[in-house]
Amino acid sequence: MESKTLRSCGRLLIAACALGLGTTVLMAQQAPAAAPVPAGPNPSRIDIFAGYSYLAPHGNINGVTYSAVNEGAIGSGAYYFNKYVGGEISAAFHPDGPGDGFTTLNAGPIFRFPTEDVTPFAHFLVGTTRIGGPNYNTTVNGYQSDFVNPYTWGTSLTAGGGMDYGLPFLHHHLGLRLFQVDYQYMHASFGPAHNEIIGGRANINAVQLSTGLLYHIGSILPPPPVTYTCSASPSSVYPGDPITVTGNALNLNPKKTATYGWTTTGGKVSGTSSTANVDTADLAPGTYTVTGHVTEGSKAGQSADCNSTFTVNQFQPPTISCSADPSTVQPGGSSTITAQGVSPQNRPLTYSYSASSGQISGSTNSATLNTTGAEAGVITVTCNVVDDKGQNASATTTVTVNAPPPPPAPKTETLCSINFDRDTRRPTRVDNEAKACLDDVALNMQRDADAKAVLVGSSAPNERHGDRMAAERAVNTKAYLVNEKGIDPSRIDVRTGTAGAKEVQNYLVPSGANFDTDVSGTTEVDTATVRASRNAYGHGTATTVHHHHHHTKKAAAAPASN
Repeated sequence: MESKTLRSCGRLLIAACALGLGTTVLMAQQAPAAAPVPAGPNPSRIDIFAGYSYLAPHGNINGVTYSAVNEGAIGSGAYYFNKYVGGEISAAFHPDGPGDGFTTLNAGPIFRFPTEDVTPFAHFLVGTTRIGGPNYNTTVNGYQSDFVNPYTWGTSLTAGGGMDYGLPFLHHHLGLRLFQVDYQYMHASFGPAHNEIIGGRANINAVQLSTGLLYHIGSILPPPPVTYTCSASPSSVYPGDPITVTGNALNLNPKKTATYGWTTTGGKVSGTSSTANVDTADLAPGTYTVTGHVTEGSKAGQSADCNSTFTVNQFQPPTISCSADPSTVQPGGSSTITAQGVSPQNRPLTYSYSASSGQISGSTNSATLNTTGAEAGVITVTCNVVDDKGQNASATTTVTVNAPPPPPAPKTETLCSINFDRDTRRPTRVDNEAKACLDDVALNMQRDADAKAVLVGSSAPNERHGDRMAAERAVNTKAYLVNEKGIDPSRIDVRTGTAGAKEVQNYLVPSGANFDTDVSGTTEVDTATVRASRNAYGHGTATTVHHHHHHTKKAAAAPASN
Protein backbone atom coordinates (compact mmCIF):
# COMPACT_ATOMS: atom_id res chain seq x y z
CA MET A 1 0.00 0.00 0.00
CA GLU A 2 2.72 2.48 1.03
CA SER A 3 4.90 1.77 -2.04
CA LYS A 4 1.90 2.33 -4.29
CA THR A 5 1.17 5.58 -2.54
CA LEU A 6 4.82 6.64 -2.89
CA ARG A 7 4.73 5.90 -6.62
CA SER A 8 1.55 7.93 -7.00
CA CYS A 9 3.00 10.84 -5.04
CA GLY A 10 6.21 10.64 -7.10
CA ARG A 11 4.23 10.87 -10.32
CA LEU A 12 2.28 13.80 -8.89
CA LEU A 13 5.48 15.61 -7.91
CA ILE A 14 7.00 15.09 -11.37
CA ALA A 15 3.81 16.39 -12.98
CA ALA A 16 3.75 19.39 -10.67
CA CYS A 17 7.38 20.24 -11.44
CA ALA A 18 6.74 19.88 -15.14
CA LEU A 19 3.64 22.07 -14.86
CA GLY A 20 5.41 24.80 -12.85
CA LEU A 21 8.57 24.84 -14.94
CA GLY A 22 6.60 24.58 -18.17
CA THR A 23 4.52 27.58 -17.17
CA THR A 24 7.58 29.71 -16.43
CA VAL A 25 9.35 28.59 -19.63
CA LEU A 26 6.25 29.46 -21.65
CA MET A 27 6.06 32.88 -20.00
CA ALA A 28 9.75 33.46 -20.73
CA GLN A 29 9.38 32.34 -24.38
CA GLN A 30 6.37 34.58 -24.91
CA ALA A 31 8.35 37.66 -23.88
CA PRO A 32 9.26 39.86 -26.90
CA ALA A 33 12.71 38.92 -28.23
CA ALA A 34 13.66 42.55 -28.84
CA ALA A 35 12.62 43.80 -25.41
CA PRO A 36 15.02 46.40 -24.03
CA VAL A 37 17.35 45.52 -21.19
CA PRO A 38 15.42 46.15 -17.96
CA ALA A 39 16.58 49.12 -15.96
CA GLY A 40 17.63 48.94 -12.34
CA PRO A 41 19.75 46.36 -10.50
CA ASN A 42 21.14 43.25 -12.19
CA PRO A 43 19.47 40.35 -10.33
CA SER A 44 20.87 36.83 -9.99
CA ARG A 45 20.18 33.92 -12.31
CA ILE A 46 19.95 31.29 -9.54
CA ASP A 47 18.97 31.69 -5.87
CA ILE A 48 19.72 28.98 -3.31
CA PHE A 49 17.84 29.33 -0.01
CA ALA A 50 18.26 27.46 3.28
CA GLY A 51 16.93 28.33 6.69
CA TYR A 52 14.58 27.83 9.60
CA SER A 53 10.87 27.09 9.19
CA TYR A 54 7.91 27.09 11.58
CA LEU A 55 4.70 25.24 10.70
CA ALA A 56 1.29 25.87 12.25
CA PRO A 57 -1.12 23.21 10.88
CA HIS A 58 -4.88 23.42 11.42
CA GLY A 59 -6.67 20.12 11.03
CA ASN A 60 -7.58 16.87 12.77
CA ILE A 61 -8.16 13.19 12.22
CA ASN A 62 -11.11 11.64 14.01
CA GLY A 63 -11.04 14.44 16.58
CA VAL A 64 -7.28 14.34 17.18
CA THR A 65 -5.82 17.81 16.38
CA TYR A 66 -2.41 18.52 14.89
CA SER A 67 -0.02 20.72 16.90
CA ALA A 68 2.43 23.37 15.75
CA VAL A 69 5.96 22.24 14.86
CA ASN A 70 8.45 24.76 16.22
CA GLU A 71 11.58 23.17 14.81
CA GLY A 72 11.93 22.84 11.07
CA ALA A 73 14.23 23.40 8.11
CA ILE A 74 13.53 24.60 4.60
CA GLY A 75 15.54 24.76 1.41
CA SER A 76 14.79 25.83 -2.12
CA GLY A 77 16.39 26.53 -5.47
CA ALA A 78 15.05 29.03 -7.99
CA TYR A 79 16.16 29.48 -11.60
CA TYR A 80 15.09 32.76 -13.25
CA PHE A 81 14.42 33.06 -16.96
CA ASN A 82 14.40 36.84 -16.84
CA LYS A 83 14.41 39.63 -14.30
CA TYR A 84 10.97 38.76 -12.90
CA VAL A 85 9.92 35.15 -13.65
CA GLY A 86 11.48 31.81 -12.74
CA GLY A 87 10.84 28.28 -11.59
CA GLU A 88 11.36 27.02 -8.04
CA ILE A 89 11.76 23.66 -6.28
CA SER A 90 11.31 23.65 -2.51
CA ALA A 91 11.66 21.12 0.30
CA ALA A 92 10.60 21.64 3.92
CA PHE A 93 11.14 19.33 6.92
CA HIS A 94 9.15 19.67 10.14
CA PRO A 95 9.85 16.56 12.28
CA ASP A 96 8.18 16.23 15.66
CA GLY A 97 8.99 12.78 16.94
CA PRO A 98 6.78 10.01 15.68
CA GLY A 99 3.76 12.34 15.25
CA ASP A 100 2.82 15.82 13.99
CA GLY A 101 5.61 15.57 11.40
CA PHE A 102 5.58 16.98 7.87
CA THR A 103 7.94 16.66 4.90
CA THR A 104 6.91 18.73 1.87
CA LEU A 105 8.34 18.66 -1.69
CA ASN A 106 6.94 21.33 -4.05
CA ALA A 107 7.69 22.97 -7.39
CA GLY A 108 6.20 25.77 -9.41
CA PRO A 109 6.62 29.32 -10.74
CA ILE A 110 8.15 32.15 -8.73
CA PHE A 111 7.83 35.87 -9.40
CA ARG A 112 10.06 38.62 -8.06
CA PHE A 113 10.46 42.41 -8.30
CA PRO A 114 14.13 43.25 -7.61
CA THR A 115 15.08 46.72 -6.34
CA GLU A 116 18.38 48.17 -5.18
CA ASP A 117 18.26 46.62 -1.68
CA VAL A 118 15.20 44.39 -1.26
CA THR A 119 13.42 41.92 -3.52
CA PRO A 120 9.76 41.02 -2.85
CA PHE A 121 8.67 37.67 -4.32
CA ALA A 122 5.64 35.41 -4.64
CA HIS A 123 5.38 31.74 -5.61
CA PHE A 124 2.73 29.14 -6.31
CA LEU A 125 3.85 25.55 -5.76
CA VAL A 126 2.32 22.09 -6.00
CA GLY A 127 3.79 18.79 -4.90
CA THR A 128 3.66 16.04 -2.35
CA THR A 129 3.87 15.83 1.40
CA ARG A 130 4.68 13.10 3.90
CA ILE A 131 2.45 13.47 6.97
CA GLY A 132 2.55 11.72 10.32
CA GLY A 133 -0.41 11.12 12.60
CA PRO A 134 -1.33 14.02 14.85
CA ASN A 135 -0.66 12.22 18.13
CA TYR A 136 1.31 9.09 18.94
CA ASN A 137 0.76 9.10 22.70
CA THR A 138 -2.96 8.69 23.24
CA THR A 139 -5.37 6.20 24.77
CA VAL A 140 -6.93 3.73 22.36
CA ASN A 141 -9.45 1.12 23.54
CA GLY A 142 -8.74 1.93 27.15
CA TYR A 143 -4.91 1.66 27.13
CA GLN A 144 -1.95 3.91 26.23
CA SER A 145 -1.03 3.57 22.58
CA ASP A 146 2.47 4.04 21.17
CA PHE A 147 1.43 4.11 17.54
CA VAL A 148 -1.72 5.68 16.10
CA ASN A 149 -1.11 6.54 12.42
CA PRO A 150 2.01 5.83 10.37
CA TYR A 151 3.57 8.42 8.08
CA THR A 152 1.90 8.52 4.69
CA TRP A 153 2.27 10.52 1.48
CA GLY A 154 -0.30 12.96 0.18
CA THR A 155 -0.67 16.10 -1.93
CA SER A 156 0.41 19.65 -1.14
CA LEU A 157 -0.43 23.11 -2.49
CA THR A 158 1.58 26.15 -1.43
CA ALA A 159 1.01 29.86 -2.11
CA GLY A 160 2.85 32.73 -0.50
CA GLY A 161 5.76 35.08 -0.75
CA GLY A 162 8.28 37.11 1.18
CA MET A 163 11.10 39.59 0.93
CA ASP A 164 14.86 39.16 0.38
CA TYR A 165 17.59 41.61 1.38
CA GLY A 166 20.99 41.80 -0.31
CA LEU A 167 24.09 41.66 1.89
CA PRO A 168 27.50 43.16 0.98
CA PHE A 169 29.35 39.92 1.74
CA LEU A 170 31.03 37.52 -0.72
CA HIS A 171 30.90 40.16 -3.48
CA HIS A 172 27.14 40.56 -2.92
CA HIS A 173 26.48 36.85 -3.53
CA LEU A 174 25.07 36.47 -0.01
CA GLY A 175 21.57 37.58 0.90
CA LEU A 176 19.09 37.38 3.76
CA ARG A 177 15.51 36.17 3.43
CA LEU A 178 13.88 38.56 5.85
CA PHE A 179 10.69 36.51 5.91
CA GLN A 180 8.70 33.99 3.89
CA VAL A 181 5.01 33.48 4.66
CA ASP A 182 3.20 30.59 2.95
CA TYR A 183 -0.27 29.12 3.07
CA GLN A 184 -0.23 25.34 2.61
CA TYR A 185 -3.03 22.92 1.94
CA MET A 186 -2.08 19.27 2.60
CA HIS A 187 -4.18 16.17 2.12
CA ALA A 188 -3.40 12.58 3.00
CA SER A 189 -5.41 9.40 3.59
CA PHE A 190 -4.41 7.06 6.43
CA GLY A 191 -6.85 4.37 5.34
CA PRO A 192 -9.42 2.57 7.51
CA ALA A 193 -8.96 2.18 11.25
CA HIS A 194 -7.61 -1.20 12.40
CA ASN A 195 -5.70 -2.43 15.42
CA GLU A 196 -3.99 0.68 16.83
CA ILE A 197 -4.32 2.66 13.58
CA ILE A 198 -7.03 5.28 13.90
CA GLY A 199 -7.09 5.87 10.11
CA GLY A 200 -9.05 8.65 8.48
CA ARG A 201 -8.34 11.49 6.07
CA ALA A 202 -6.26 14.58 6.89
CA ASN A 203 -7.24 17.90 5.29
CA ILE A 204 -4.81 20.38 6.74
CA ASN A 205 -4.65 24.16 6.32
CA ALA A 206 -1.27 25.39 7.53
CA VAL A 207 0.76 28.58 7.84
CA GLN A 208 4.49 28.21 7.26
CA LEU A 209 6.88 30.96 8.41
CA SER A 210 10.50 30.83 7.24
CA THR A 211 13.71 32.84 7.29
CA GLY A 212 17.34 32.13 6.41
CA LEU A 213 20.22 32.86 4.05
CA LEU A 214 20.37 33.14 0.26
CA TYR A 215 23.23 32.51 -2.11
CA HIS A 216 23.03 34.24 -5.50
CA ILE A 217 24.64 32.65 -8.55
CA GLY A 218 25.12 34.32 -11.93
CA SER A 219 23.25 37.33 -13.26
CA ILE A 220 20.39 37.96 -15.64
CA LEU A 221 22.03 40.71 -17.67
CA PRO A 222 25.33 40.26 -19.53
CA PRO A 223 28.20 42.44 -18.29
CA PRO A 224 28.22 45.85 -19.98
CA PRO A 225 30.98 46.50 -22.52
CA VAL A 226 34.16 48.25 -21.48
CA THR A 227 34.13 52.00 -22.15
CA TYR A 228 37.14 54.31 -22.11
CA THR A 229 37.39 58.08 -21.93
CA CYS A 230 40.49 60.24 -21.51
CA SER A 231 41.35 63.89 -21.09
CA ALA A 232 44.51 65.96 -21.43
CA SER A 233 45.48 68.38 -18.68
CA PRO A 234 46.20 71.07 -19.48
CA SER A 235 44.63 70.93 -22.91
CA SER A 236 46.31 74.15 -24.07
CA VAL A 237 50.07 74.62 -23.56
CA TYR A 238 53.16 76.33 -24.86
CA PRO A 239 56.18 74.50 -26.31
CA GLY A 240 57.99 72.64 -23.53
CA ASP A 241 55.04 72.49 -21.14
CA PRO A 242 54.23 68.96 -19.88
CA ILE A 243 50.83 67.38 -20.47
CA THR A 244 49.23 64.60 -18.41
CA VAL A 245 46.62 62.43 -20.11
CA THR A 246 44.30 60.51 -17.76
CA GLY A 247 42.10 57.65 -18.91
CA ASN A 248 38.96 56.44 -17.17
CA ALA A 249 37.86 52.89 -18.00
CA LEU A 250 34.42 51.70 -16.92
CA ASN A 251 32.96 48.18 -16.62
CA LEU A 252 36.31 46.45 -16.16
CA ASN A 253 36.23 43.03 -14.53
CA PRO A 254 38.06 43.42 -11.20
CA LYS A 255 39.16 39.78 -11.43
CA LYS A 256 41.13 40.46 -14.63
CA THR A 257 44.22 42.58 -15.29
CA ALA A 258 43.73 45.39 -17.79
CA THR A 259 46.46 46.41 -20.25
CA TYR A 260 46.92 50.04 -21.34
CA GLY A 261 48.68 51.62 -24.32
CA TRP A 262 49.13 55.16 -25.68
CA THR A 263 49.98 56.83 -29.02
CA THR A 264 50.06 60.47 -30.16
CA THR A 265 50.12 62.41 -33.44
CA GLY A 266 52.81 64.76 -32.13
CA GLY A 267 55.44 64.88 -29.41
CA LYS A 268 56.50 61.93 -27.27
CA VAL A 269 54.03 59.99 -25.11
CA SER A 270 54.99 57.60 -22.29
CA GLY A 271 52.87 55.49 -19.95
CA THR A 272 51.72 51.89 -19.41
CA SER A 273 48.81 52.58 -17.02
CA SER A 274 45.68 54.70 -17.21
CA THR A 275 47.90 57.81 -17.03
CA ALA A 276 50.40 59.00 -19.67
CA ASN A 277 52.71 62.00 -20.11
CA VAL A 278 53.32 63.96 -23.33
CA ASP A 279 56.56 65.86 -23.99
CA THR A 280 55.86 68.99 -26.12
CA ALA A 281 59.40 70.40 -26.26
CA ASP A 282 59.84 69.82 -30.03
CA LEU A 283 56.27 70.57 -31.11
CA ALA A 284 55.29 73.42 -33.39
CA PRO A 285 52.11 75.36 -32.61
CA GLY A 286 49.03 73.35 -33.56
CA THR A 287 46.50 70.76 -32.39
CA TYR A 288 47.44 67.14 -31.66
CA THR A 289 45.64 63.95 -30.65
CA VAL A 290 46.50 61.37 -28.00
CA THR A 291 44.89 57.91 -28.33
CA GLY A 292 44.55 55.47 -25.43
CA HIS A 293 43.74 51.76 -25.60
CA VAL A 294 42.61 49.43 -22.80
CA THR A 295 41.94 45.70 -23.04
CA GLU A 296 41.22 42.85 -20.62
CA GLY A 297 40.54 40.07 -23.12
CA SER A 298 39.99 39.15 -26.73
CA LYS A 299 36.20 38.95 -26.67
CA ALA A 300 33.90 41.63 -27.98
CA GLY A 301 33.26 44.35 -25.43
CA GLN A 302 36.47 43.65 -23.50
CA SER A 303 38.53 46.48 -25.04
CA ALA A 304 38.00 50.15 -25.87
CA ASP A 305 39.81 53.24 -27.20
CA CYS A 306 39.71 56.90 -26.24
CA ASN A 307 40.93 60.13 -27.84
CA SER A 308 41.87 63.48 -26.39
CA THR A 309 43.29 66.57 -28.10
CA PHE A 310 45.67 69.26 -26.91
CA THR A 311 46.85 72.51 -28.45
CA VAL A 312 50.35 73.98 -28.54
CA ASN A 313 50.13 77.80 -28.64
CA GLN A 314 52.39 80.61 -29.76
CA PHE A 315 54.20 82.51 -26.99
CA GLN A 316 51.93 85.15 -25.44
CA PRO A 317 52.37 88.25 -23.20
CA PRO A 318 52.03 87.79 -19.44
CA THR A 319 48.68 87.88 -17.63
CA ILE A 320 47.96 89.04 -14.10
CA SER A 321 45.21 88.77 -11.52
CA CYS A 322 44.95 90.95 -8.43
CA SER A 323 43.14 90.47 -5.10
CA ALA A 324 42.91 92.20 -1.69
CA ASP A 325 42.64 90.49 1.69
CA PRO A 326 40.71 91.80 3.47
CA SER A 327 38.72 93.69 0.89
CA THR A 328 37.04 95.82 3.61
CA VAL A 329 38.98 97.55 6.41
CA GLN A 330 38.36 100.01 9.21
CA PRO A 331 39.89 103.51 8.98
CA GLY A 332 43.67 103.24 9.33
CA GLY A 333 43.62 99.49 8.67
CA SER A 334 45.79 97.66 6.15
CA SER A 335 45.13 95.12 3.40
CA THR A 336 47.43 92.62 1.71
CA ILE A 337 47.44 92.93 -2.07
CA THR A 338 48.33 89.72 -3.90
CA ALA A 339 49.16 89.72 -7.61
CA GLN A 340 49.40 86.51 -9.61
CA GLY A 341 51.37 87.04 -12.81
CA VAL A 342 51.71 84.27 -15.38
CA SER A 343 54.12 84.22 -18.30
CA PRO A 344 53.08 81.58 -20.87
CA GLN A 345 56.77 81.23 -21.71
CA ASN A 346 57.91 81.24 -18.06
CA ARG A 347 59.75 84.55 -18.51
CA PRO A 348 60.98 86.41 -15.38
CA LEU A 349 58.42 88.94 -14.15
CA THR A 350 58.64 92.26 -12.29
CA TYR A 351 55.78 93.68 -10.20
CA SER A 352 54.74 97.26 -9.33
CA TYR A 353 51.68 98.81 -7.65
CA SER A 354 49.73 102.08 -7.38
CA ALA A 355 46.69 103.12 -5.32
CA SER A 356 44.09 105.89 -5.67
CA SER A 357 44.39 106.70 -1.95
CA GLY A 358 46.45 105.63 1.05
CA GLN A 359 50.01 104.31 0.79
CA ILE A 360 51.05 101.05 -0.95
CA SER A 361 54.44 99.36 -0.76
CA GLY A 362 55.85 96.19 -2.32
CA SER A 363 57.81 95.01 -5.36
CA THR A 364 57.10 91.27 -5.41
CA ASN A 365 53.81 89.49 -6.01
CA SER A 366 52.63 90.82 -2.62
CA ALA A 367 52.16 94.41 -1.41
CA THR A 368 50.62 96.19 1.59
CA LEU A 369 48.04 98.98 1.38
CA ASN A 370 47.96 101.32 4.42
CA THR A 371 44.75 103.37 4.69
CA THR A 372 45.96 105.81 7.35
CA GLY A 373 44.63 109.24 6.44
CA ALA A 374 42.40 107.90 3.67
CA GLU A 375 38.76 108.92 3.65
CA ALA A 376 35.98 106.38 3.91
CA GLY A 377 35.09 104.88 0.55
CA VAL A 378 36.58 102.68 -2.18
CA ILE A 379 40.33 102.66 -2.93
CA THR A 380 41.39 101.28 -6.31
CA VAL A 381 44.69 99.40 -6.40
CA THR A 382 46.43 98.71 -9.74
CA CYS A 383 48.80 95.72 -10.03
CA ASN A 384 51.32 95.79 -12.87
CA VAL A 385 53.61 93.07 -14.24
CA VAL A 386 56.21 93.17 -17.02
CA ASP A 387 58.42 90.37 -18.42
CA ASP A 388 61.98 90.60 -19.60
CA LYS A 389 60.73 91.19 -23.17
CA GLY A 390 58.86 94.35 -22.14
CA GLN A 391 55.44 92.72 -22.52
CA ASN A 392 53.20 93.89 -19.70
CA ALA A 393 49.78 93.45 -18.18
CA SER A 394 47.78 95.06 -15.37
CA ALA A 395 44.77 94.32 -13.20
CA THR A 396 42.88 96.16 -10.49
CA THR A 397 41.25 95.32 -7.20
CA THR A 398 39.43 97.45 -4.63
CA VAL A 399 39.58 97.97 -0.90
CA THR A 400 36.63 99.56 0.91
CA VAL A 401 37.36 101.77 3.92
CA ASN A 402 34.39 101.70 6.26
CA ALA A 403 33.04 104.77 8.03
CA PRO A 404 33.95 104.87 11.75
CA PRO A 405 31.54 102.69 13.72
CA PRO A 406 29.02 104.42 15.99
CA PRO A 407 29.69 104.28 19.72
CA PRO A 408 28.11 101.30 21.47
CA ALA A 409 24.66 101.79 22.94
CA PRO A 410 24.72 102.43 26.70
CA LYS A 411 23.83 99.51 28.96
CA THR A 412 22.34 99.26 32.42
CA GLU A 413 25.03 99.03 35.10
CA THR A 414 24.66 96.76 38.13
CA LEU A 415 25.58 98.63 41.31
CA CYS A 416 25.71 97.37 44.86
CA SER A 417 22.92 95.61 46.77
CA ILE A 418 21.75 96.06 50.36
CA ASN A 419 20.62 93.33 52.76
CA PHE A 420 17.61 93.29 55.11
CA ASP A 421 18.39 90.18 57.16
CA ARG A 422 19.83 91.96 60.20
CA ASP A 423 16.71 93.61 61.64
CA THR A 424 14.19 90.79 62.00
CA ARG A 425 11.72 93.08 63.84
CA ARG A 426 11.75 95.62 61.02
CA PRO A 427 12.54 93.53 57.91
CA THR A 428 11.97 96.39 55.42
CA ARG A 429 13.99 99.10 57.22
CA VAL A 430 17.14 100.41 55.52
CA ASP A 431 19.73 100.18 58.30
CA ASN A 432 22.97 102.07 58.73
CA GLU A 433 24.95 99.18 57.22
CA ALA A 434 23.43 100.07 53.84
CA LYS A 435 24.73 103.67 53.89
CA ALA A 436 28.02 102.89 52.10
CA CYS A 437 26.15 101.17 49.26
CA LEU A 438 23.56 103.95 48.92
CA ASP A 439 26.22 106.65 49.13
CA ASP A 440 27.85 104.99 46.13
CA VAL A 441 24.51 104.93 44.29
CA ALA A 442 23.99 108.62 44.99
CA LEU A 443 27.55 109.43 43.88
CA ASN A 444 27.02 107.63 40.54
CA MET A 445 23.78 109.57 39.96
CA GLN A 446 25.45 112.88 40.79
CA ARG A 447 28.25 112.13 38.32
CA ASP A 448 25.77 111.32 35.54
CA ALA A 449 22.95 113.85 35.75
CA ASP A 450 21.06 112.16 32.87
CA ALA A 451 21.10 108.71 34.43
CA LYS A 452 18.30 107.09 36.39
CA ALA A 453 18.37 104.54 39.17
CA VAL A 454 16.23 101.42 39.37
CA LEU A 455 15.85 99.80 42.80
CA VAL A 456 14.67 96.18 42.67
CA GLY A 457 13.41 94.75 45.95
CA SER A 458 13.16 91.01 46.63
CA SER A 459 11.87 88.72 49.33
CA ALA A 460 13.03 85.41 50.74
CA PRO A 461 11.27 82.20 49.73
CA ASN A 462 8.14 81.53 51.80
CA GLU A 463 8.43 84.97 53.42
CA ARG A 464 5.07 86.14 54.69
CA HIS A 465 3.64 88.88 52.50
CA GLY A 466 6.74 88.48 50.33
CA ASP A 467 5.53 90.68 47.48
CA ARG A 468 4.63 93.47 49.92
CA MET A 469 7.95 93.12 51.75
CA ALA A 470 9.91 93.33 48.49
CA ALA A 471 8.01 96.44 47.39
CA GLU A 472 8.47 98.20 50.77
CA ARG A 473 12.22 97.52 50.73
CA ALA A 474 12.55 99.20 47.34
CA VAL A 475 10.33 102.14 48.41
CA ASN A 476 12.23 102.62 51.72
CA THR A 477 15.53 102.57 49.84
CA LYS A 478 14.25 105.27 47.48
CA ALA A 479 13.13 107.34 50.49
CA TYR A 480 16.69 107.27 51.83
CA LEU A 481 18.19 108.43 48.51
CA VAL A 482 15.61 111.20 48.15
CA ASN A 483 15.53 112.45 51.75
CA GLU A 484 19.15 111.92 52.76
CA LYS A 485 21.01 112.31 49.48
CA GLY A 486 18.80 114.83 47.76
CA ILE A 487 18.24 112.75 44.63
CA ASP A 488 15.31 113.89 42.48
CA PRO A 489 12.59 111.25 43.03
CA SER A 490 11.69 111.36 39.33
CA ARG A 491 15.10 109.86 38.62
CA ILE A 492 14.40 106.74 40.70
CA ASP A 493 12.16 103.79 39.73
CA VAL A 494 11.20 101.11 42.23
CA ARG A 495 10.48 97.53 41.23
CA THR A 496 10.26 94.03 42.62
CA GLY A 497 12.25 91.05 41.39
CA THR A 498 12.80 87.34 41.91
CA ALA A 499 16.25 87.21 43.51
CA GLY A 500 14.94 85.01 46.34
CA ALA A 501 16.62 87.00 49.14
CA LYS A 502 15.75 89.89 51.48
CA GLU A 503 17.61 92.55 49.52
CA VAL A 504 17.44 95.49 47.17
CA GLN A 505 19.61 95.38 44.04
CA ASN A 506 20.52 98.85 42.72
CA TYR A 507 21.00 99.61 39.04
CA LEU A 508 22.23 102.71 37.19
CA VAL A 509 20.47 103.29 33.85
CA PRO A 510 22.44 105.76 31.66
CA SER A 511 20.59 107.92 29.17
CA GLY A 512 19.73 105.84 26.11
CA ALA A 513 19.83 102.51 27.94
CA ASN A 514 16.73 100.30 28.22
CA PHE A 515 16.39 98.70 31.64
CA ASP A 516 13.69 96.23 30.58
CA THR A 517 15.91 94.99 27.75
CA ASP A 518 18.99 94.65 29.94
CA VAL A 519 17.31 93.23 33.07
CA SER A 520 14.32 90.91 32.87
CA GLY A 521 11.93 89.58 35.48
CA THR A 522 11.09 92.80 37.36
CA THR A 523 7.70 94.38 38.12
CA GLU A 524 6.97 98.07 38.74
CA VAL A 525 5.81 98.98 42.25
CA ASP A 526 2.56 100.88 42.55
CA THR A 527 3.75 103.74 44.79
CA ALA A 528 0.15 104.84 45.30
CA THR A 529 -0.44 101.76 47.44
CA VAL A 530 3.07 101.08 48.73
CA ARG A 531 4.71 104.00 50.54
CA ALA A 532 7.78 104.45 52.65
CA SER A 533 7.52 103.19 56.24
CA ARG A 534 7.53 105.65 59.17
CA ASN A 535 10.97 104.43 60.17
CA ALA A 536 12.06 103.56 56.60
CA TYR A 537 15.78 104.00 57.30
CA GLY A 538 18.22 104.64 60.13
CA HIS A 539 20.19 107.83 61.03
CA GLY A 540 23.10 106.62 63.05
CA THR A 541 22.07 106.28 66.66
CA ALA A 542 19.00 108.46 66.27
CA THR A 543 16.62 107.47 63.52
CA THR A 544 14.45 110.38 62.38
CA VAL A 545 12.79 111.59 59.21
CA HIS A 546 11.76 115.11 60.26
CA HIS A 547 14.34 116.84 57.97
CA HIS A 548 12.00 116.52 55.00
CA HIS A 549 8.51 117.18 56.30
CA HIS A 550 6.68 116.71 53.03
CA HIS A 551 8.17 113.21 52.57
CA THR A 552 7.58 112.00 56.12
CA LYS A 553 4.07 113.32 56.01
CA LYS A 554 3.36 111.30 52.91
CA ALA A 555 4.87 108.23 54.50
CA ALA A 556 2.71 108.66 57.55
CA ALA A 557 -0.41 108.58 55.38
CA ALA A 558 0.09 104.88 54.75
CA PRO A 559 -0.01 102.31 57.54
CA ALA A 560 3.37 101.06 58.65
CA SER A 561 4.22 97.59 57.47
CA ASN A 562 6.44 96.69 60.41
